[in-house]
Amino acid sequence: MMINDDIITPGGLLARPYVNGVFKDPSFANIRDMYTCPLEAIHCSDHFQSIYTQLLCGIYKRLDVTKAKTIFSSTLIWAIQFLKTHYPKICRDISSGTLSPKITDTHLRSCMVESYMEPPQPTLAKFVETACIKENWEGILKIIWPNLKYVEAIVTGSMARYIPMLNHYSGGLPLVSAKYVSTECGLGFNLDPMCDPYNTSYTILPNTAYYEFIPLKAGNDELGLQSKLIDMVNVEVGQEYRLGDVLQATWFYNSTPQFKFVRRTNEVLSIDADKTTESELQKVIEMVSNMIQPYNTVIVDYTSNACRKTIPCHYVIYLELKTESEANGFDANVLEKCCLAMEESLGLTYRAGRVSNCIGPIEIRLVSNGTFEKLRDGAISIGVSFGQFKMPRCVTLLPMLELLDSRVVSSYFSPSVPHCHS
Repeated sequence: MMINDDIITPGGLLARPYVNGVFKDPSFANIRDMYTCPLEAIHCSDHFQSIYTQLLCGIYKRLDVTKAKTIFSSTLIWAIQFLKTHYPKICRDISSGTLSPKITDTHLRSCMVESYMEPPQPTLAKFVETACIKENWEGILKIIWPNLKYVEAIVTGSMARYIPMLNHYSGGLPLVSAKYVSTECGLGFNLDPMCDPYNTSYTILPNTAYYEFIPLKAGNDELGLQSKLIDMVNVEVGQEYRLGDVLQATWFYNSTPQFKFVRRTNEVLSIDADKTTESELQKVIEMVSNMIQPYNTVIVDYTSNACRKTIPCHYVIYLELKTESEANGFDANVLEKCCLAMEESLGLTYRAGRVSNCIGPIEIRLVSNGTFEKLRDGAISIGVSFGQFKMPRCVTLLPMLELLDSRVVSSYFSPSVPHCHS
């Protein structure tokens, strides 16, 4: 749980991300005992100091922790990566009973030293070091926090990309996506929290807002046959609607509709007449993930771009990979097969464009370790909230593209044209 600094608009109004409003609300202090860290750690806008002290406090109280909670699943993945990098420093703090000099925020340091730091615990430090020094971090959350019952985070939409990684790190603990919220209000709750995270549906809260739904044609963001807006009582099961995001009606709870999050709007790869949505891209990335899994390799993160620097233009998929152990037989041929498999799985219009040479072969660009962390840090440095950051699945901003291209280590193209049968 982290916040960004509030800002004052040119008109003199206070502006803050949604999470700032939640964590700075006086009522939040009433439930501080539910968390292992002090409010000062959550309120610290320096993300290094905030994450560091939250992890340190969490390890001190490891036997009391029953739930790991964050807003987006990607944030928890980044916290685990942070622990991988900084566990030696945390272990030194635990072993010596002193707080790292890198914690310089006055209020946070004072609170930690006075109320949260414990006497030297070399046995606990050795335990954490032994767990973290291993190459394989499968089940690391259960190892360090043995009484953990479940993980709560949003795992729908583009966040579904992180479900396999969370399953790996948590040792198969239940993943609960409890609610669907927007900046304006809470929109819905998951009434079956222990369901398969891929099948999560949210029951709309009818008393928090007035809802109007725009029917869409299946698979894209164009209006359906009905041009008029639909109110909540007239939605149909199976139909996709636009409500800011794209949702699909799945069922009803009494008379209240339930929806599955499908994708964000306006995140589309397109070169000619083709349109590849975020959810379609997510499916082909999952397929690639399955293809490289036998080589002990996982996808850390991904994004894409419709590259117009070549003739014909083509899709570019940026991947950051991590090999858990020696990848026997993993070579360029594997990733070229992944390129072709992606093309075979994309829509008929895309494949027709490839056959007619209106679209060039799809390209995978592998980027170096830490690239997506730098992409996130760059967005945060210009004011994006750490706790609410979502990795864009289609990148068009030049600074982001320049960063990605500067860290490409190798690239691979589809070796042939996909079939073009409906």
